[in-house]
Amino acid sequence: MAFQWLSLVGAIWLQSINGTNSNFPAYSSQLKRLLSISQLELNNLAFASDAGKILGWFAGVAAGYLPLWLVLMIGAVLGLIGYGMQYLFLTNQISSLSYVHVFLLTVLAGNSICWINTVCYLVAIKNFPLDRQFAVGISTSYVGLSAKIYTAFVNVLFPYSNAEKTKGYLLLNSILPLVVCIMAAPVVGDINVGKSKKMAGGFILMFAITIATGAYAVISSLGSVVSRVMTPLMVLIGIGLFLASPLLVPVADKLREKFQQKCWLRVERRVHNLTVEEGESAISLEDGMKVEETSITELVSEDKMKKEIGAKSMLKMVEFWLYFFVYFFGATLGLVYLNNLGQIAESRGCSDISSLVSLASSFGFFGRLIPSLLDYYFSRRKTKVSGPASMAVMMAPMAGSFFLLLNGTNLSLYISTAIIGVCTGAITSISVSTTTELFGTQNFGLNHNILVTNIPIGSFVFGYLAALFYRKEGHHHGDGRCMGMECYQKTFIIWGSLCLFGIFLALILHARTKNLFSQTRS
Repeated sequence: MAFQWLSLVGAIWLQSINGTNSNFPAYSSQLKRLLSISQLELNNLAFASDAGKILGWFAGVAAGYLPLWLVLMIGAVLGLIGYGMQYLFLTNQISSLSYVHVFLLTVLAGNSICWINTVCYLVAIKNFPLDRQFAVGISTSYVGLSAKIYTAFVNVLFPYSNAEKTKGYLLLNSILPLVVCIMAAPVVGDINVGKSKKMAGGFILMFAITIATGAYAVISSLGSVVSRVMTPLMVLIGIGLFLASPLLVPVADKLREKFQQKCWLRVERRVHNLTVEEGESAISLEDGMKVEETSITELVSEDKMKKEIGAKSMLKMVEFWLYFFVYFFGATLGLVYLNNLGQIAESRGCSDISSLVSLASSFGFFGRLIPSLLDYYFSRRKTKVSGPASMAVMMAPMAGSFFLLLNGTNLSLYISTAIIGVCTGAITSISVSTTTELFGTQNFGLNHNILVTNIPIGSFVFGYLAALFYRKEGHHHGDGRCMGMECYQKTFIIWGSLCLFGIFLALILHARTKNLFSQTRS
C-alpha cells in the first residue's frame, strides 16, 4: 500500500510542473515585443499551445499499448523539443525560425502536456479504484501551482530584467518537466491493488498537506507584502518543502504496516501457546472472506449502472455534446481568460502581472481541490451531487466575475481573477470524475482527451474574438496597442453571457443524467 501512495506522490509532482501553458500570460507581453508580432499573432500563439490538445487522443491510445513510464517520457521529450527550440531562438542560438516554426513548436509543447496528464489521471483512477475522486482531485489540484512554481524559480534564477525572465520561463518549461518525469517514472504505473478498500486515513493527511500547500502559495503571492519578510529564495525553498511533504503519507503507511505485522506476530505466538491454532485459523479465514466480500461489494456498488462506452459510441450521444459545450462555456472560457490575463492587465494599467498570475494559479489550486473535499464530505453521508450540477454551481460566480470586470478598478481585476481561477480549476477537476461516471473508466484516456479538444477550439474562437476587439480599439492609439477599459469591455460582456448559457446547458445535462448519479451512491 505504501507503493500505492508513492504512485500518487509521483502524480502530484508531475502535475505540479505540468501546467507549462499557464506561464504564457507571465511572458506574453515580452514575447510580443521580442518577436515584433501583432495582438492577433500573439493570440494565435496562445491558441497554438491549446491546439496541441487536439492531438491529445494519441496519448490516450498510446496508454492502452505502452507502459505508462514510456508514455510519460514521450511527453517530456515533446516538451523539451517544443519549448527548448523556442528558448534557443530567443537567445539567438538559432536564427532561422519563422513565426510559423514558433507556432508549430508551441503546438508540440502543448501536446506534451496531454501525455503527462493522461499518465497522472490513469495512475489516480486505476491505483485508487474506490477513492478515485479524491486521488484525481488532489493530484490535479497541483496543476494550479505550476505558474506559482515556475514564477518562484524565475524570480530566483533570473531576477534582473523582464527579457531574461521571458527566456527563463521557456528554459524551465523545457527542462523542469523532463527532470521530474525521470524522477517519477519508477513509481508511476499500474499497481495490483488486490483487495480494494477505502483509505480515508491517508487521504485525510493528504488533504491537510494539500490545503497547507495551497495556503502557503496564496500567502506568498501577496507581492509587496511578502517581499518585506521573505526573499524569492525563501519562497522557493518553502514551495520545495511543501512539495516534498506528501512523502509523509507513504512513510506513515509503511510504518503502520510494520506495526501491524508486529502485532500479528504477537497474536500468532499467543494463539500457538494456547494450542487453538485450528479454531483461530478458521475464524481468521472467515473474517478474511468477509473483508474480501465487503471490498468486492463496495467496488460493485461504486461501479454499478456505469457502462463502458467507447469513443465512437460516445460521440453519438446527446449527453456527450451537452457535456462538451458545458465544458466549452465553463472551464475553456476560464482558461482563455487566464491565457489573456497578461494583455488584460496591461490594458488596464496594472503593472504587477507576475503577482496576478501567481494569484490566479494559487486560487486555481484550491478550485481543483474543492470538488474532492466536497465529495469526501458527501460520501460519508451516502449522497452524491452530480457532476453537471456541480459545474453549473461553479459557473455562476464565473459569469458574475466577467461582468465585474467592467469595473475599472484593480480591486475588481484581482477579485475576478481569483474567482475565475477557483471556478476554472474546480470545473476541470469535476470533469475528470464526470467523464468516468458518464462513460466508464476503461476508455477514459481516449474519451477525456476527446472532450478537452474543445479547449483549443475555444482558445481560437474566444481568443480571436477578443483580439479583434482589442485591435479595433488599439487603432485609436496609433501604435496598435490598446490602453483603457474599452479594450476588453465587449469581450467581457460576451464571455459573461456565454457562461450564463453554459449554466443552462449544465442544468439540462443534470436533468438527463441525475438518475445515474443518484444510483452511484445507493
